[in-house]
Order: sequence, then structure tokens, then C-alpha cells
Amino acid sequence: MGSSDPSGEHSPREPPTADVALAVNGMGSFTWDLETGVMHYDEGAYQVMDFAPDEFDGSLTMLSDRMLPEEVSVVNEQIERALRERSAFSTYFRVRYRDGWLRWTHTQGRVVCDDEGRPTRVLGIIRDASQELRAVDQTHKLREERAERHRQADIVGFVNDELAPTVTVEDVAEALTGTQMQERLGVSSVVLGLVEDGLVKMIGASGINEEVQHDLQVVRVGDQLPLADVIRRREPVFLTDPEEYLRLYPAMGRYLQLFSAASAVVFLPLIAHDRPIGALGLTYDGKGRFSTDERTVLRALGRTIAQSLERAFLYDQEHELAAGLQNAMLPGRMPTVPGLTLVPRYRPARARSGIGGDWYDALVLPDGRVAAVIGDVQGHDVKAAAVMGQLRIALRAYAAEGHPPATVMARASSFLTELDTELFATCLLTVLDPATGTAETVRAGHTEPLARFPDGTCTWLESPGGLPLGLTIDDRPAYMASETVLPPGAELLLCTDGLLESRGRDIDEGRDLLVDTLSTGPASPGELADHLLGGMAAYTGAEDDVALLVLQRGTRPPAPEPRLDVEVLQNDPASLDTARALLRTSLHRWSMDPLGDVAELLACEMATNALRHTGGNATLSARPVHYDGERRSLRLSVADESSDFPVRRAATELSTRGRGLMLIEELAAAWGVEPRGTGKSVWCELS
Repeated sequence: MGSSDPSGEHSPREPPTADVALAVNGMGSFTWDLETGVMHYDEGAYQVMDFAPDEFDGSLTMLSDRMLPEEVSVVNEQIERALRERSAFSTYFRVRYRDGWLRWTHTQGRVVCDDEGRPTRVLGIIRDASQELRAVDQTHKLREERAERHRQADIVGFVNDELAPTVTVEDVAEALTGTQMQERLGVSSVVLGLVEDGLVKMIGASGINEEVQHDLQVVRVGDQLPLADVIRRREPVFLTDPEEYLRLYPAMGRYLQLFSAASAVVFLPLIAHDRPIGALGLTYDGKGRFSTDERTVLRALGRTIAQSLERAFLYDQEHELAAGLQNAMLPGRMPTVPGLTLVPRYRPARARSGIGGDWYDALVLPDGRVAAVIGDVQGHDVKAAAVMGQLRIALRAYAAEGHPPATVMARASSFLTELDTELFATCLLTVLDPATGTAETVRAGHTEPLARFPDGTCTWLESPGGLPLGLTIDDRPAYMASETVLPPGAELLLCTDGLLESRGRDIDEGRDLLVDTLSTGPASPGELADHLLGGMAAYTGAEDDVALLVLQRGTRPPAPEPRLDVEVLQNDPASLDTARALLRTSLHRWSMDPLGDVAELLACEMATNALRHTGGNATLSARPVHYDGERRSLRLSVADESSDFPVRRAATELSTRGRGLMLIEELAAAWGVEPRGTGKSVWCELS
């Protein structure tokens, strides 16, 4: 045991007593006598509670007066629990010092019982916890700041992820105004406006009253309105005070009640390459301020959104140009054919591709049959579209010349090879006779046509497959044709593979689904075409261009149009007389007798020239030509097997030949020469 000197001070060698150790650490001790209810404090405890030694009377009431009323009940509850359980307690509470400051205090105590287990005293310590709690508070604040920075970083990452797959301006607007975006940004409303021709047009909004959307759909850049203002300023505006909001934008006063729940707003200019292209507005509920980190993140979001919009602008412009080029290369309208309805559809791919090589076409052949074509050029660019346009025109020309379908396809393949584009194309050509329903089909690496019959059954029409156009093998036979007959009321579907192919799935699955979709489709050709596009889109995902052509044969075969076809033979002079007589009879039947003399003269001239200059037989044809529903002209034509065009010769007064073309020019309203397969057709029209 150590000793102390007479002055009462401890010797340097003597260990400090408990009260000294407590005082050094800013602590004091207390004893609470439960029988008398008197609290005994030591000097350290007086300092913690800010009592002078002669000031504290030991009553609990005086202690409670130093504490905050709302915390007294909490402390008492913990002490009462400790007394019931004969255990210890630990609690924090605040003490108001005489200078008015509040200090955090921590106290710990243990219940002491007598031999019979009855609580008699509470022994404990009390200490100043202000620094401790400030450190805890600072640590908590740092954690909150780190968490907030992580949250802001997550927001930037989320917005980038949401905008990355967007392609069009509409895609960007949908992504920014979606419910998920609102939740991640923590906003109650979003509004997006773009600059166009001195106007700010609202292209997307959510959480905004319909009245506001209607009134502010289009405003001038010079208006004193939020989106227009930040576009002019090129700086964001952060507002948390309604009065400041109204001072800046008095015109918004009439809508202020609609934003009663919003306590903060921010308007961000969207600037790309130093050019303001739009603005974004966000409103927040229950927000009192924008931290520095939040302002930095929102500015960064504005730049990210502006970049996505600029990229979408370029895509939309390119796509609009490509779509215009595509539409210009596709036929403007389908031909009108009695007894047959033709409905085309074209849908560009959803993916980022400027233009596709899918096409469709249909034309009426000289014999009244209809040639329907569907095809797909390899690639998705302007080059593919240009080749598609050339190939479509070539196919029309070869079909119009009267070549058989297999020959048309073979010539088209040679044409594509000679273009030397290194591209190939798949193609399907069907020549249909509306009167008989006979359909002749040739395939070049393309999907077969799909037919739906009047009883509702659907089937793929088998047809020999050939190589795609532009690919040739010398020892392989030419394209082969197959023939089928469509009954009245049947439909024939020609389509490109974008209608039935889906990435990662077997092609047979798509073929079966297309059959099911066709079988349940409506009877109207137009509605059926739309039904096919919509029904298959969910399966294919619209990943590729789609061209389709629906041909529906009428339930009643069309009445044959008036027409005369008669063969004039090289070795049978009487055949010309027979042709002349049949022409006269036909003109009488068609009520066109006044044209008889001139028609016989020109028909004989054209037939004689064919017999004389080609060395083969010829076919004389005659038919009325309708304009605006009235029969106004007679069309005469003579077809032969020679590709040499007629040449006008100068005839003297004594010449007995050379006046045929001169007579046609003088007497006919119009005339011309058309290629027909390996031969030609010379025609003229008489009014």
C-alpha cells in the first residue's frame, strides 16, 4: 500500500485513485440511494452535469430540469427496466448547460441488492459524450456522403445503360420519361423539349398535368419559360424556393398549384458540340437543397443525354433519307387487275441499319397475266438498295418482253453478275393468270410462296429451288418453273425471310408459325397483310426488313376482255385475208365499225412487213383500249420472232414499197415497237 504526504497530495510513485482516473477522462461517479431517493455525485459528476458542489440538492427533480423533457421518459424507462431485472443500464441524453448549450452525456449504472435480493442502491458513472457523438456523427455523415456519391454514380451508370440501346429520338424520349427512370432519379416528373426552327417542342413528359402539357407543347425560344430560358442561358437552373421560381418565370404562376408537392426543380440545357439542342426538366418531392455532388452529376447527365439525342438525330436523318430512297425505288402503286387484288407491305428493320435490300413488284404482262416479284438483296446499306433498284427494273423489263418466267430469272441472274457488285440476291417470281388461276413460279434461293385456299387450309407451294441471283454454276441446269392452280377466293403470300426468321431459332419453327398466322387471318387482303406483320413481329423481333405481297384471286373469274389474236402464216397467203375478215367482224362486235377501213389498212401493212422482213410467221392482235372507263381507241399489234426493229425508208413516186411506216405515222394516233422475248411487237392506236 502506498502512503500520502501531509498535504494530501499523492506521491508520484503512488497509483492514482479511481476518482482521479475518472476525472482525467472527463468522468464522474454517482451513488443513488433507493431508500432515500437521494443522488450523491462526486466532483467529476458535478462538472459533467454543470453543477456547483453546493448547488445540487441530490433530488431527481433537479436532474430532470437539466435534461430535455422528451428524453427524461426514455432514461426513466431504461432505469425502471434495470430495477425490475436487477441488471445494468446504459443510455445517452442531453444536458442544457448554464450558457445555453446542449451537451451529450452518457451514463452507465448497475443495481446493487441486499442479502434478500431487494434493490438498495444504484452505482454508476456519468461522462461528457459530446466529442464521442460528434465523431460518430461525423463518421455517419462521411458514410452518408460516400453512399450518396455511390448513389449518384449508380444513377449516371443507369442512365448510360438505358440510353445505350436507344436508336431514334423517340427511343431516347421514351427511356427518359419511363417509370423506371423516374424511380432511379428520385424525381416526381420529367419533361423533355427539343429545339426546332426557333421553337421548343415538348417530345416527352411524365408526371406532368395534361393542362401543362397541352399549353406548353410548343413555345418560342424567346419566351420566359423554364425550358426556353435554360436553352438561352446555356446554364442549368436549380430552384428550391417557389418565390424565386415565380420571379424567374411569372407565366408559370397559373400552374404553380399543380406542383404543390414539388419542393425543388432543375432545368438542364442539352448542349452538343456547343449547340443547344433541347432542355430537360426534373421536379423533386420533399427536397430542400441540391448538394455540390448532385449538381455535378446532373450537369453530367445533361451532357450524356445531349450526346444520345445528337446520335439519335443523325440516325433519324439518315433513316429518313434512306427510307425516301427506298420508297422511291419501290413501286408507287399496284396495278389494277380485274379478278385479282394485290396488296404489298414493307417494314424496315428496327435495328440500326440505314436501308434494306428487300423489294416487291408486280406488273401486267401483254397477255393479261400478272407477274409478281419478291426479293432480297444481300446487305443493309445504300449499295444494297441501289442494286435492288437496278435488279427490280431489269426483272420488269425481261418480264415485259414476254420471256418465260425461268428465262426472266436466268437473265436477271446474269444481269446481277455483270454488275460486278459482289452481291447476290434471292428472288421469287410468280406469273398468275386471273382468269384461270394458273400460277407459274420460279425460285432463286428464296422461300416458296404460301397459299391459303377457300376452305382455310394453308400450304407451302413446292417449287424447284435455284441458286440466288448473281451466283452461277456452269454445269447446273437453268431455273425451273412449277405450276399450280389457285381456285377463286384463294390467297397467295410472297414474302422475304424477315417475316419468318428469328435469330437463334430454327427456320421450321417460323414457317409453322407463319402458316398458323395465315390460317387465322382475316379475309380482306389489306387486313390480312397487316395481320401477318403484326402477328409475326413478336416472334421475329423485327430484326430484319420485311417485304410481302398478298395476291387474292376473286371469287368470280373476270369476264374476258374483248380481244382478237390471229396468226398470219408465211407460207399461207390466205391467212392474211382471214385475219382481215376476223378484224372486220370483231370491230362490228365492238361497235367500232367507223375504224374498219383504216384498221384493215394498217393491220395489213404491219403484218405484211413482218412476213416480208422476218422470214417467219406473225401474230395480229386487236383490242379496244379504255380511258377513264370509256372505249375510245383501238390498239393493233403484230408480233414476230425477229429482234430487228423496222426502219423507215424513203419511197419515190414510182416505188411500190417503203410506205408502211409512213402510213402508220400519218393515220395512227400513236405507234411504237416493244421487245417481246426473242422478238418484238409493232403496235399502233386508232382514235
